Amino acid sequence: MVLHTAEEIRKAASASGFPFIFKASYVKANRTSGGSFRGLEQDEALRILSEVRTTVGVPVLTDVHSEADVETVSGAVDVLQIPAFLCRQTALLEAAGRTGKPVNIKKGQFMAPEEMKLQAEKITRTGNPDVMLTERGTSFGYHNLVVDMRSLVIMRESGHPAILDVTHSLQLPGGNHTTSGGEPEYIFPLARAGAAVGIDGIFIETHPDPPKALSDSSTQLRLDLLGRLLPEIRAVDEAARKVRRQ
Repeated sequence: MVLHTAEEIRKAASASGFPFIFKASYVKANRTSGGSFRGLEQDEALRILSEVRTTVGVPVLTDVHSEADVETVSGAVDVLQIPAFLCRQTALLEAAGRTGKPVNIKKGQFMAPEEMKLQAEKITRTGNPDVMLTERGTSFGYHNLVVDMRSLVIMRESGHPAILDVTHSLQLPGGNHTTSGGEPEYIFPLARAGAAVGIDGIFIETHPDPPKALSDSSTQLRLDLLGRLLPEIRAVDEAARKVRRQ
């Protein structure tokens, strides 16, 4: 399923002229319930991610959760990601930076966008300049997130690429009691809005059959809809860039 999904995304991205990085977690450390699915055995999960790189021919990104795992995981992927809840963990950020791999930092739901420049500096101080900053919503009371579009502008002003994580921004954390809920009906409008503000990349969770997904089933975009969404994002992005050049 992983290889099939990666290949279908690659086709949709290529048709719309987007470069594509495949993201999947080798382990899901942040779960609402201790009984939720956390992943395969680590070696098998990393083997599958490595196979995506060689078989589908696209770069791969995965999360790292502790500095002890960084070296092992970095050998299997092209980009490391710092999860939102860990975005202030200095030792983890520094360890990721020292690998020399590009690092994507998810902005914590509790963080102001201007604070993310300081987290990026923890990586650039290791001599690694390749840092991306990703907006994934801000806590708005219990079980809800909102996206402050100013955040995208502020994070871009730090000098690092700003990414909009559309699907995680539409989570309702813990909203289904033992799992997170979500509002996938807003994926299209939120993605278009981000492109209009100005972003450098977009992060989308997609699955052939979201209700059967073992993680984030309430927020994922159905895979066959991706080919409709990407041209819309491209059209808005091109229009916005044209306006900014005037």
